[in-house]
Amino acid sequence: MSLDSRLPEWRALQAASRSARQQAWAPYSQFFVGAAILTESGEIVTGCNVENASYGLTICAERVAACSAVASGMRRFRAICVSLDGPPLPCGACRQFLVEFNPDLILLLDDTSSDVGREPELVLLTELLPRPFRLEAGSR
Repeated sequence: MSLDSRLPEWRALQAASRSARQQAWAPYSQFFVGAAILTESGEIVTGCNVENASYGLTICAERVAACSAVASGMRRFRAICVSLDGPPLPCGACRQFLVEFNPDLILLLDDTSSDVGREPELVLLTELLPRPFRLEAGSR
């Protein structure tokens, strides 16, 4: 099955993710990452990584995009594209964070060293995080 038939919006998602990457704040690692989330309503919300001198406070592009979507009232995600120079793969924290919104999320892994418009690799979040931590909503 082609990416066009699986996710017709993939080109717009890739372009938005690559554009967001240009805004990344990565003065320490020079590791610039962009992400773009496609919501169920068809909107695209972007994010980029934001580093901090205290590395533990650094925020990944995937979580910035998800938080921006949530802050705008969107909580149902269909896909996310992650763009960086080299093989992209969301970290474990981002995988767990994203599974809260859609365990079957489509991930487009976009290596920016390839040409714009070249199909990124498609994987499902369940493939990268087959047994996520779960807590029933409302339990405390």
